[in-house]
Amino acid sequence: MPHTRLKFKLPGGAFEFSTDHPDEEFRILAAFPMDDELFVAFEAPTENHQAVLRYFDEAPVSYDVLHTDEQSVLIQYEMPFIPPPLRAVLASGNLVQFPLTLRAGWITFDLTSSHERLSMLKAEFEDTGFTYEVVSITQSTQPTDLLTDRQRRFMIEALQRGYYDSPRECSLTDLAAALDVGKSTASRVLHNAEETVVKEFFAELIE
Repeated sequence: MPHTRLKFKLPGGAFEFSTDHPDEEFRILAAFPMDDELFVAFEAPTENHQAVLRYFDEAPVSYDVLHTDEQSVLIQYEMPFIPPPLRAVLASGNLVQFPLTLRAGWITFDLTSSHERLSMLKAEFEDTGFTYEVVSITQSTQPTDLLTDRQRRFMIEALQRGYYDSPRECSLTDLAAALDVGKSTASRVLHNAEETVVKEFFAELIE
């Protein structure tokens, strides 16, 4: 399953503020779209506390200071639109992993997605016409990254009981009893897990 790191650049908002302070790193802790607006939780280093507040006082956005301590200031503000990159991510069915890093006008974020959804995201990005870069794409073949908790539990139990040994030391009936589920349920969960692992392992060969 691909782990992708992307970065994009947009004018206005916290992006513009970070451009004016290129040596500082800011973070977007959360972003919640509602209708045609976006609610953002923005964290800045304490050294920029007053500069941040002055910027938001002058910006055409409403904001609230949620927290201030010795290290940072946390602000929630409301954007009157949803930025095209986020629209592209939502339209492609992907989820952004928070927090997002903001430095010198560039926002960097990670996402874990299927090859199909990653291709959809690329198409959405190209349609928007904004500036973006693919920083890295890494491939994970770790089972813990591929399976749900239930699939992982079922496969570990099957491996420990010898279900995948040759000759087989545990029948599907015995395995289902150990997992306290019906035989058909055990078969279905194992099949789905096996399908995920096999397709991921041969993904590059069948694309």
